[in-house]
Amino acid sequence: MTTTPLAPPEPTPTATKHRLLAIDAARGIALFGMMAVHSLLAVSDDGSPTLSYSIAAGRSSALFAVLAGVGIAFTTGRTRVEHGQRRATAASLAARAAAIGAIGLLLGYTDAEYAVVILPYYAILFLIAIPLVYLPTRTLAALALVITVAVPALIEKLGTTLPAPSLDNPTLPGIIDHPARWATELLLNGEFPALPWTAYICAGIVIGRLTLTSATVAGALLMFGTALAVASRILSEILIFRLGGLDHLITGSDLPRQEVLDLISYGADGSVHGSTWWWLAVDGPHSSTPLDLLGTIGSSAAVIGAMLFLGHLAGTKLGTLTTLAITPLAAAGSMTLTLYVLHIWFINSPYDTYTPWTGYLLQLLAVTAIGIFVKYTTGRGPLEAFVTTAANRAKRAVTERTSAPTTAHQR
Repeated sequence: MTTTPLAPPEPTPTATKHRLLAIDAARGIALFGMMAVHSLLAVSDDGSPTLSYSIAAGRSSALFAVLAGVGIAFTTGRTRVEHGQRRATAASLAARAAAIGAIGLLLGYTDAEYAVVILPYYAILFLIAIPLVYLPTRTLAALALVITVAVPALIEKLGTTLPAPSLDNPTLPGIIDHPARWATELLLNGEFPALPWTAYICAGIVIGRLTLTSATVAGALLMFGTALAVASRILSEILIFRLGGLDHLITGSDLPRQEVLDLISYGADGSVHGSTWWWLAVDGPHSSTPLDLLGTIGSSAAVIGAMLFLGHLAGTKLGTLTTLAITPLAAAGSMTLTLYVLHIWFINSPYDTYTPWTGYLLQLLAVTAIGIFVKYTTGRGPLEAFVTTAANRAKRAVTERTSAPTTAHQR
């Protein structure tokens, strides 16, 4: 396997451990943020978004998707997959997608009013990632930018010709009965539409191929990501409130002013599209516009960079405090699939009788305790083990089938 300037030889085991710990901590932040969106109130007493919603909505799920790309980069050796390994890699990613998709469809019974299950969309992203891992890193970075601009524009162009999304949780019978409608929703205008969200996977693979053990890279991710997130927010504000975008949105869509303002503040349940291109200036949560995608890629890179940078404080006066902060996050983040499923089950169960903040804090304590217990016992969550086993078996089966003729010939 060849290496690129962006993916030098593997660092020391200690450096690798710090890198994985930081990525798991970022996953923990994504999990806690998504739980906050599902469990806490979105609207404050004065009608404005709550602080928790303003921070976590859209950004947490985007961080999950970017980290999925980082994880894919890790499992493919943090470099471009060469020709001889492509079939085995494709089988591994396809099996991973099938396992995650099956779990997601089993959660189709849950109420989308509490939470739209991300896993079916996630499964499609793993399938889309198969050809992406064959590409050079710089090509992936360019592709992320193209997708960020072109796919939202395509969705806007299609506009109202697309069937309205149900915004429900998909089930296997539902997909069989309405394949075209669900294909459109999962790919284009659902809560987490896979085609525009492919930008997150591209960005994550690029980040995963960087020298993440370097403090310079960590600092660059933190600064660049923060700048991108802030710039996207400011540009959206200028376009909508300074350059007449709000008036165009109201007149072009025939929506009441307050409804348009709510879409801007609280975002859309899926891609926004209507009768005016000015919708592309919106950056609300889950609007899947260029500024939403750029801003959330930026915030995701900043979180990853911050967690990586904290790992370099070991041995300093802040080292102990940093370890105490990162360890529980990383413990929960090492088994986010299992804990996410438990969270979805809990908020749909009769046991969730608590006030929003009480219920959320209890869930934080529970997932942290479970994460720490599993980390120091079995070392891996049950659903993580299931998905990894499925992926490894698929990869091994293809590898053995490919090498069998060569072995027979040698004999």
